[in-house]
Amino acid sequence: MIKTRFAPSPTGTLHIGNIRTALLNWMFARQQGGLFLLRLDDTDAERSTQAFADAIIADLGWLGLKPDDQVRQSDRFALYQKRFDELRDKGRVYPCYESSQELDLKRKVLLGRGLPPIYDRAALQLTDADRAALEASGIAPHWRFKLDQSTPLIFDDLIRGSQRFDPALLSDPVIRRGDGSWLYMLPSVIDDVDMGITHVVRGEDHVTNTALQLQMFEALDAPAPRFAHAALLTGEEGKLSKRLGSLGVDHFRDTGIEALAVKALLARIGTSDPVIPVADMTALNESFNFAHFGRAPARFDETELAAINARILHLLPFEAVSGRLPEGMDAQAWAAIRPNISTLGDVGIWWSLVRHAPANPNIDPEDRAYLADAADIAATLDWASDPWHGLTSRLKDNSGRKGKALFLPLRRALTGLDHGPDMAALLPLIDQQDAVARLRNNSAA
Repeated sequence: MIKTRFAPSPTGTLHIGNIRTALLNWMFARQQGGLFLLRLDDTDAERSTQAFADAIIADLGWLGLKPDDQVRQSDRFALYQKRFDELRDKGRVYPCYESSQELDLKRKVLLGRGLPPIYDRAALQLTDADRAALEASGIAPHWRFKLDQSTPLIFDDLIRGSQRFDPALLSDPVIRRGDGSWLYMLPSVIDDVDMGITHVVRGEDHVTNTALQLQMFEALDAPAPRFAHAALLTGEEGKLSKRLGSLGVDHFRDTGIEALAVKALLARIGTSDPVIPVADMTALNESFNFAHFGRAPARFDETELAAINARILHLLPFEAVSGRLPEGMDAQAWAAIRPNISTLGDVGIWWSLVRHAPANPNIDPEDRAYLADAADIAATLDWASDPWHGLTSRLKDNSGRKGKALFLPLRRALTGLDHGPDMAALLPLIDQQDAVARLRNNSAA
């Protein structure tokens, strides 16, 4: 069975970049009839909080990306220790005693010589006596994974194609700190093995990590999952933007953006497929294809998001929004009003025009008598049978007016505006007596 995972650290809330990562994993799992798992990477005990974990889960819920199961890395330390001990016994992890200052100096020296800043494996030259002496002096070792430098690191990325790295040009990655806490690299691999993850979908900034982790899978005698590294998002200005790091669920919710709009845009940007409005995710999930993703940065534009949000609202059936509409609104009212809204918050403005007469509409004195005639006609109409066309047809015959001169005074008197929903759909929503009163009140000089 296909299994994907989303693995955020609960050291902050979700932003647009990792929302996209979660979405792509969810979409692929749903398309394949597989499972989408949530793993909270909370090994950083100092920065991880329950509040952030709860916020991540709540945000995924708002987005409709409910995981099929979830785990926390902080519950899995015994497993990490067990697999770490196995790797140590195989000689694939080793202790190092350099301070961060010493390592920084080594990197600067290498860079100064025009060489890649690769760890020199000096710790491998230490004897048992050397290590014992260092630890006796109070230096706790950090641990590195020992790369096999004899074999190129090669994998077929589902988005980027064939990838090749020379392990001799990479440092042995640090996997554990001197205080015993874990870094990202090894626990992630252990979890992917234990959870049966078949596909890892993440940002292209992890490509080198993947190359290193492939040897960890091999060292653990486990098959590696397939990997897909999506291009990173860029901002409207066409380059990586710090602003993207501040755009999260709270921002979208507060500005009236629908979760479906966020998903519809993120599902398609960076691909050869067009961004389209949808009433649900079915069509987007069915068309999901890693081969359609490009390697160029994916441009995230809030203006495009707002536009797709409006187009999606214009598609949504009453049942999809009924719980969030003003009291008293029914399917007929939603059908009349939805073509004129950009966010669901706009509904209240138009519904207020239905329920309440406009204050001080801009009525031309020359239209007063015309509105008096309109009030008399409106009082005689069958309100259940297309009152707008019945009203305008008789007014046209009586006054000889047509076009803007026929329609605009009526719209102004009834709504106070020069634009808005189709009056043929809107007028039946206004109580007949109220509509007559609005017309009559605006016919008086």
